[in-house]
Amino acid sequence: MNYQRMAIEKEAPEEVGAVIKYNLSESAISDQTPESLSITIPPALVLTYTEHRGSRKIRSLVAQASGGSLTPDDVLVTAGASTSLFIVNTALLGPKDHIVVTRPNYATNLEVPRSIGCDITYIDLEFELQFCLNVDRIAAAIRPGITKLISICSPNNPTGTVCKASEIQSLASLAKEKQCYLLVDETYLDLNYDSSGENAIPTAASLGNHVITVSSMSKAYGVPGIRIGWLITSNPLLQGTFLAAKEQISISGSVLDELAAEQVLSRRAELLPKTIADMRRRRDRVASWVDEESELVEWVRPEAGVMCFIKMKKDPAGGTQAFYTRLLEKHGVYVGRGTWFERDDRFFRLGYGWPTWEDLETGLNGISKALRG
Repeated sequence: MNYQRMAIEKEAPEEVGAVIKYNLSESAISDQTPESLSITIPPALVLTYTEHRGSRKIRSLVAQASGGSLTPDDVLVTAGASTSLFIVNTALLGPKDHIVVTRPNYATNLEVPRSIGCDITYIDLEFELQFCLNVDRIAAAIRPGITKLISICSPNNPTGTVCKASEIQSLASLAKEKQCYLLVDETYLDLNYDSSGENAIPTAASLGNHVITVSSMSKAYGVPGIRIGWLITSNPLLQGTFLAAKEQISISGSVLDELAAEQVLSRRAELLPKTIADMRRRRDRVASWVDEESELVEWVRPEAGVMCFIKMKKDPAGGTQAFYTRLLEKHGVYVGRGTWFERDDRFFRLGYGWPTWEDLETGLNGISKALRG
């Protein structure tokens, strides 16, 4: 493994520090507390190892969300989605293998295959085509007998766009035909704004035992500090391999983290509708801001998650670097620049789920001013 620090981590808000006053770079809802989520820790809780596969209750709750197509044995609990992604990629890929991965994407989905040293074909989702998935382009990139994995992120980070259920099905069928695995990062699936009727998107892991999905508590529930994520596959051989990887990394999870996750996930049906309603309202505020600044910026309206990928129509006064410097130093506003996602810096990720409503308003105003110099 050839580890390199990712730009998104080197420039993460917690690394930049107190100079940030209005943080519009985050990709989650606002951080919660044990009090806000009614989490209780019994004083007699034994601080021991947990079941290596993860809490049975967590795995049952995750499986239930699939509508009965999956079982708790199909779920492996990990220390966040990032650990799940690391396990899947390192278990399936070696330096002589080939992966097809879409961009933009969550940085770990790009950097771990790169660290492994395998051959990578990037399929760049195009702004002009609404960041839509092109299954034909992915099919053309597959190398029979060499391609081990197709990797996508839907709902997408950083764009907030969502692949249609029919597109995921087509991709799963393609992967099966070509005898490779399909990895779908579904971290924002719980924050799909329209999940009813024909827009309902079940977890892709229900589409076959060659499909693997990854998700997390961090983004939709505002608890990145408890480090709970999971991967799902109905393939028992893969589950055994992934469990072996987890055991060699950490043996088991944290009993405190898993207890907190159990309590939060048990309230999923209560918490998520309120969160989605709030995110719709915030997205609509950003939509009105984009309309107000239509001479300077444009976007693809997000369908899920807590963020969007804003594109500057032209270089701002002094250039993009001057814009980002001015935005932070003069206005105290922080956004996720395009290079975090291997795009040019005319793009930036704007997270509208984490700041307070007042900070979001102030942050948008700061961006408007910084764009003009």
